[in-house]
Amino acid sequence: MKIVLIHGQNHKGSSYHIGRMIADKINTAKEVTEFFLPKDLNYFCLGCYNCIEDESKCPFYVKKKKIMDAVEQADLLIFTTPTYCMRASAPMKSFMDLTFTYWMVHKPRKCMFSKKAIVVSTAAGRGTKSAIKDITNTLLYWGVPYIRTYGISVQSMNWAQVPEKRKIQIQSDTDRIAKIFSEEQKTRVGIKTKLLFNMMRMMQKVGWGSSPVEKEYWESNGWLAKERPWNNKL
Repeated sequence: MKIVLIHGQNHKGSSYHIGRMIADKINTAKEVTEFFLPKDLNYFCLGCYNCIEDESKCPFYVKKKKIMDAVEQADLLIFTTPTYCMRASAPMKSFMDLTFTYWMVHKPRKCMFSKKAIVVSTAAGRGTKSAIKDITNTLLYWGVPYIRTYGISVQSMNWAQVPEKRKIQIQSDTDRIAKIFSEEQKTRVGIKTKLLFNMMRMMQKVGWGSSPVEKEYWESNGWLAKERPWNNKL
Protein backbone atom coordinates (compact mmCIF):
# COMPACT_ATOMS: atom_id res chain seq x y z
CA MET A 1 0.00 0.00 0.00
CA LYS A 2 1.28 3.45 -0.93
CA ILE A 3 0.37 6.15 1.57
CA VAL A 4 0.79 9.88 1.01
CA LEU A 5 0.48 12.28 3.94
CA ILE A 6 -0.09 15.96 3.23
CA HIS A 7 0.36 18.13 6.30
CA GLY A 8 -1.13 21.62 6.45
CA GLN A 9 1.76 22.90 8.55
CA ASN A 10 5.55 22.72 8.61
CA HIS A 11 5.86 21.94 12.31
CA LYS A 12 5.13 18.53 13.79
CA GLY A 13 2.21 19.34 16.03
CA SER A 14 -0.81 17.38 17.22
CA SER A 15 -2.39 16.96 13.78
CA TYR A 16 0.90 15.68 12.35
CA HIS A 17 1.39 13.18 15.18
CA ILE A 18 -2.11 11.75 14.81
CA GLY A 19 -1.83 11.41 11.04
CA ARG A 20 1.56 9.75 11.33
CA MET A 21 0.27 7.48 14.09
CA ILE A 22 -2.51 6.20 11.84
CA ALA A 23 -0.11 5.58 8.95
CA ASP A 24 2.34 3.71 11.19
CA LYS A 25 -0.42 1.50 12.63
CA ILE A 26 -1.77 0.29 9.32
CA ASN A 27 -0.82 -3.40 9.23
CA THR A 28 -0.06 -3.85 5.55
CA ALA A 29 3.11 -3.55 3.54
CA LYS A 30 3.36 0.15 2.95
CA GLU A 31 5.41 2.92 1.44
CA VAL A 32 4.90 6.29 3.12
CA THR A 33 5.59 9.68 1.52
CA GLU A 34 5.08 12.96 3.33
CA PHE A 35 4.68 16.56 2.19
CA PHE A 36 4.62 19.62 4.42
CA LEU A 37 2.82 22.82 3.51
CA PRO A 38 3.91 25.49 2.90
CA LYS A 39 7.48 24.12 2.75
CA ASP A 40 6.80 21.89 -0.26
CA LEU A 41 4.43 24.24 -2.11
CA ASN A 42 4.76 27.80 -0.85
CA TYR A 43 2.58 29.60 -3.41
CA PHE A 44 -0.91 30.98 -3.85
CA CYS A 45 -3.01 30.39 -6.96
CA LEU A 46 -2.81 33.49 -9.19
CA GLY A 47 -6.11 32.83 -10.97
CA CYS A 48 -4.34 33.02 -14.35
CA TYR A 49 -6.23 29.96 -15.70
CA ASN A 50 -3.17 28.82 -17.65
CA CYS A 51 -3.65 25.34 -16.16
CA ILE A 52 -7.10 25.04 -17.78
CA GLU A 53 -5.47 25.03 -21.21
CA ASP A 54 -2.21 23.31 -20.23
CA GLU A 55 -1.28 22.04 -16.75
CA SER A 56 2.42 22.62 -17.43
CA LYS A 57 1.78 26.35 -17.90
CA CYS A 58 1.06 26.81 -14.19
CA PRO A 59 3.84 29.05 -12.78
CA PHE A 60 4.27 26.53 -9.95
CA TYR A 61 3.93 23.39 -12.05
CA VAL A 62 7.17 21.64 -11.07
CA LYS A 63 6.58 21.65 -7.30
CA LYS A 64 2.88 20.98 -7.67
CA LYS A 65 3.51 18.07 -10.04
CA LYS A 66 5.88 16.41 -7.56
CA ILE A 67 3.09 16.27 -4.96
CA MET A 68 0.29 15.34 -7.35
CA ASP A 69 2.32 12.57 -9.01
CA ALA A 70 2.66 10.99 -5.57
CA VAL A 71 -1.04 11.56 -4.88
CA GLU A 72 -2.04 9.87 -8.14
CA GLN A 73 0.12 6.83 -7.36
CA ALA A 74 -1.08 6.48 -3.76
CA ASP A 75 -3.67 4.03 -2.47
CA LEU A 76 -4.41 6.03 0.67
CA LEU A 77 -4.25 9.80 1.22
CA ILE A 78 -3.95 11.23 4.73
CA PHE A 79 -4.50 14.96 5.14
CA THR A 80 -3.72 16.68 8.43
CA THR A 81 -4.39 20.26 9.40
CA PRO A 82 -4.47 22.30 12.57
CA THR A 83 -7.58 24.42 12.98
CA TYR A 84 -6.77 28.05 12.31
CA CYS A 85 -9.65 30.46 12.97
CA MET A 86 -12.04 27.49 12.79
CA ARG A 87 -10.98 26.46 9.28
CA ALA A 88 -8.20 24.50 7.58
CA SER A 89 -4.78 26.15 7.56
CA ALA A 90 -3.99 28.74 4.89
CA PRO A 91 -1.27 26.55 3.29
CA MET A 92 -3.77 23.69 2.99
CA LYS A 93 -6.36 25.99 1.42
CA SER A 94 -3.71 27.27 -1.00
CA PHE A 95 -2.85 23.69 -1.97
CA MET A 96 -6.51 22.96 -2.70
CA ASP A 97 -6.76 26.12 -4.82
CA LEU A 98 -3.69 25.12 -6.82
CA THR A 99 -5.17 21.71 -7.63
CA PHE A 100 -8.63 22.89 -8.68
CA THR A 101 -8.32 21.37 -12.17
CA TYR A 102 -8.57 17.93 -10.51
CA TRP A 103 -12.16 18.72 -9.61
CA MET A 104 -14.87 16.87 -11.54
CA VAL A 105 -16.09 20.11 -13.05
CA HIS A 106 -12.76 20.43 -14.90
CA LYS A 107 -10.41 17.48 -15.58
CA PRO A 108 -11.00 14.70 -13.04
CA ARG A 109 -8.39 11.93 -12.88
CA LYS A 110 -9.61 8.36 -13.23
CA CYS A 111 -7.23 7.15 -10.51
CA MET A 112 -9.00 9.25 -7.88
CA PHE A 113 -12.16 7.14 -8.10
CA SER A 114 -10.38 4.14 -6.54
CA LYS A 115 -8.63 5.88 -3.63
CA LYS A 116 -9.29 6.09 0.09
CA ALA A 117 -8.61 9.08 2.29
CA ILE A 118 -8.41 10.10 5.94
CA VAL A 119 -8.70 13.71 7.08
CA VAL A 120 -7.36 14.66 10.52
CA SER A 121 -7.73 17.97 12.31
CA THR A 122 -6.99 19.14 15.82
CA ALA A 123 -7.87 22.30 17.70
CA ALA A 124 -7.18 23.68 21.14
CA GLY A 125 -10.94 24.14 21.41
CA ARG A 126 -13.56 24.11 18.65
CA GLY A 127 -13.38 24.22 14.84
CA THR A 128 -12.21 20.81 13.66
CA LYS A 129 -15.52 20.05 11.94
CA SER A 130 -15.32 23.04 9.61
CA ALA A 131 -11.59 22.55 9.03
CA ILE A 132 -12.21 18.93 8.02
CA LYS A 133 -15.09 19.97 5.75
CA ASP A 134 -12.74 22.21 3.75
CA ILE A 135 -10.68 19.15 2.81
CA THR A 136 -13.41 16.54 2.44
CA ASN A 137 -15.24 18.84 0.05
CA THR A 138 -12.17 18.92 -2.20
CA LEU A 139 -11.72 15.15 -1.97
CA LEU A 140 -15.37 14.60 -2.89
CA TYR A 141 -15.00 16.73 -6.00
CA TRP A 142 -11.72 15.00 -6.86
CA GLY A 143 -13.80 11.83 -7.00
CA VAL A 144 -12.33 10.06 -3.94
CA PRO A 145 -15.16 7.68 -2.95
CA TYR A 146 -14.14 6.60 0.57
CA ILE A 147 -13.25 9.22 3.17
CA ARG A 148 -12.94 8.87 6.95
CA THR A 149 -12.43 11.83 9.27
CA TYR A 150 -11.04 12.40 12.73
CA GLY A 151 -11.25 15.67 14.62
CA ILE A 152 -10.41 16.22 18.26
CA SER A 153 -9.93 19.06 20.71
CA VAL A 154 -6.51 18.48 22.24
CA GLN A 155 -6.86 21.29 24.82
CA SER A 156 -3.30 22.44 24.21
CA MET A 157 -1.10 24.43 21.85
CA ASN A 158 1.30 21.61 21.02
CA TRP A 159 1.64 17.82 21.20
CA ALA A 160 3.84 17.82 24.30
CA GLN A 161 1.15 19.62 26.29
CA VAL A 162 -1.74 17.34 25.29
CA PRO A 163 -3.21 15.88 28.51
CA GLU A 164 -2.36 12.23 29.09
CA LYS A 165 -6.04 11.30 29.20
CA ARG A 166 -6.47 12.78 25.71
CA LYS A 167 -3.43 10.90 24.41
CA ILE A 168 -4.88 7.61 25.66
CA GLN A 169 -8.11 8.40 23.83
CA ILE A 170 -6.16 9.24 20.66
CA GLN A 171 -4.24 5.98 20.87
CA SER A 172 -7.51 4.05 21.05
CA ASP A 173 -9.15 6.05 18.25
CA THR A 174 -6.18 5.70 15.91
CA ASP A 175 -6.05 1.94 16.58
CA ARG A 176 -9.65 1.72 15.38
CA ILE A 177 -9.09 3.84 12.27
CA ALA A 178 -5.90 2.01 11.31
CA LYS A 179 -7.66 -1.34 11.66
CA ILE A 180 -10.30 -0.25 9.14
CA PHE A 181 -7.66 0.67 6.58
CA SER A 182 -5.56 -2.42 7.27
CA GLU A 183 -8.33 -4.58 5.89
CA GLU A 184 -8.24 -5.12 2.14
CA GLN A 185 -11.61 -3.99 0.89
CA LYS A 186 -12.70 -2.97 -2.57
CA THR A 187 -13.51 0.73 -2.85
CA ARG A 188 -17.04 1.32 -4.04
CA VAL A 189 -18.11 4.54 -5.72
CA GLY A 190 -21.29 5.80 -4.08
CA ILE A 191 -24.37 7.46 -5.50
CA LYS A 192 -23.29 10.96 -4.45
CA THR A 193 -20.04 10.73 -6.41
CA LYS A 194 -21.82 9.27 -9.42
CA LEU A 195 -24.47 11.97 -9.31
CA LEU A 196 -21.88 14.76 -9.16
CA PHE A 197 -19.90 13.21 -12.00
CA ASN A 198 -22.96 12.91 -14.21
CA MET A 199 -23.93 16.52 -13.51
CA MET A 200 -20.46 17.65 -14.61
CA ARG A 201 -20.64 15.30 -17.57
CA MET A 202 -23.84 16.98 -18.81
CA MET A 203 -22.23 20.40 -18.41
CA GLN A 204 -19.24 19.34 -20.50
CA LYS A 205 -21.48 17.67 -23.06
CA VAL A 206 -23.39 20.89 -23.78
CA GLY A 207 -20.22 22.99 -23.78
CA TRP A 208 -20.59 24.68 -20.39
CA GLY A 209 -17.05 23.87 -19.28
CA SER A 210 -14.32 26.46 -18.74
CA SER A 211 -12.66 25.70 -22.09
CA PRO A 212 -13.06 23.51 -25.20
CA VAL A 213 -9.87 21.80 -23.96
CA GLU A 214 -11.85 20.37 -21.06
CA LYS A 215 -14.50 18.93 -23.35
CA GLU A 216 -11.76 17.34 -25.47
CA TYR A 217 -10.33 15.82 -22.27
CA TRP A 218 -13.70 14.30 -21.35
CA GLU A 219 -14.18 13.01 -24.89
CA SER A 220 -10.70 11.45 -24.98
CA ASN A 221 -11.57 9.47 -21.84
CA GLY A 222 -14.85 8.31 -23.33
CA TRP A 223 -16.82 9.92 -20.47
CA LEU A 224 -19.18 11.80 -22.75
CA ALA A 225 -20.17 8.39 -24.14
CA LYS A 226 -20.57 5.25 -21.99
CA GLU A 227 -17.20 5.03 -20.21
CA ARG A 228 -16.98 5.96 -16.53
CA PRO A 229 -13.82 6.52 -14.43
CA TRP A 230 -14.89 3.97 -11.80
CA ASN A 231 -15.30 1.14 -14.34
CA ASN A 232 -12.53 -1.33 -15.17
CA LYS A 233 -10.27 -0.15 -12.36
CA LEU A 234 -6.92 -1.90 -12.20
